[in-house]
Amino acid sequence: MLLLTFKHIIGDFVLQNAWMAYGKDQRKGWALPLLVHCLIHFAVALVLILIVAPKFWFVAAIDFVIHITIDRIKGICSSRFGMTIEHPWFWTLIGVDQALHHLTGFGLSIFMAANG
Repeated sequence: MLLLTFKHIIGDFVLQNAWMAYGKDQRKGWALPLLVHCLIHFAVALVLILIVAPKFWFVAAIDFVIHITIDRIKGICSSRFGMTIEHPWFWTLIGVDQALHHLTGFGLSIFMAANG
C-alpha cells in the first residue's frame, strides 16, 4: 500500500503538469494529456513493482486501466458540468477522484499480499 501510495503522489502531484491536469478534463483534446498522465502512472508503478515484487508486474497494467477510467469519468463530469475551481462541487469531485485512486491502491495491495 505504501508503494502504491508513493506511486500515486509521484504520478499525480510531482510529475503531472498543468497541460495534463487541465487538458485531460477538456471536452476536446483530452486524449493525449490523459494518456501521457496515465502512462506516467504506469511507468512509475512498473518500476517500483519490479523492484519490490517483480512477479506482480501486471498490476501496473491493471492500475493503468483503472486510473485512466477514473480520470476519464472525472473529466467527463468536469467538462459537462463546468466544474472549474469556482464550482461548488469542484473539490468534491477531486476528493472522490483521489479516494477512488487510493481504494484502487488498497485493493491491488490486498491482491498482492494475498497472492505473495
